[in-house]
Amino acid sequence: MMQSRRIDPLLRRAQDHEDAVARDLAERQRTLSMHESRLEELRGYAEEYANSQLAATSPAQLANRRAFLDRIDSALQQQARTVDHSRASVDVERTRLLLAGRDKQVLEQLAASYRAQEHQVVERRNQREMDDLGARRVRLAAAAAAQETEEAQ
Repeated sequence: MMQSRRIDPLLRRAQDHEDAVARDLAERQRTLSMHESRLEELRGYAEEYANSQLAATSPAQLANRRAFLDRIDSALQQQARTVDHSRASVDVERTRLLLAGRDKQVLEQLAASYRAQEHQVVERRNQREMDDLGARRVRLAAAAAAQETEEAQ
């Protein structure tokens, strides 16, 4: 009996786990947002620099400008990979949260089922007690009536 009480600690652990995964997901989403912002800043900077009208008057200045643009491009590629990795991490956490929620839901349904069964047992017991009490009253009334009839004779 009282199987529902045995599930309560499991439910608390499942809720704690779901909360922890939700916090992890929120942190990963903040990280992703930060990486995306950095990527956009780099893109803007690269575009601004590429479109600037800096006069390169010598082959050395042209080579420096090209090397700088290559470094910006390399930084953009690296940041894009970081964003992709961060997105994948968010997706993993989102899946973990979904699974943690399902686990908790299964335990909640099991606890509700146990509670419903326990409620039925209590209701049946109460009904039996009421039936027994009613039958006892009928027997007492019948015995009292029989005793009155005997005394009247």
